[in-house]
Amino acid sequence: MRPQPGDLLRVDGHASVQFGGDRALTFRVVAVGPELAYTGWTWLTGYVLDRRAVATAKREIFVQLAGLRRAEEPTPPRRAARVAQPQA
Repeated sequence: MRPQPGDLLRVDGHASVQFGGDRALTFRVVAVGPELAYTGWTWLTGYVLDRRAVATAKREIFVQLAGLRRAEEPTPPRRAARVAQPQA
């Protein structure tokens, strides 16, 4: 899989050992670097997203393309409906 800017990925131990176990992250791609001398590996620039799809950090990560997985787009939290209060 060759990611594109805007893609939402689940980066885990399949992409690089540094993201194994509880260090896996959800990552919104901003830029993709060229493949390097290590065939199948590339640099990605993007944002780490929390469970509410809020960007918490901008990072550059070095990952194996074959290990990348698409993540599901998070559902935005619902806002409580506003109830009109009667005027006094």
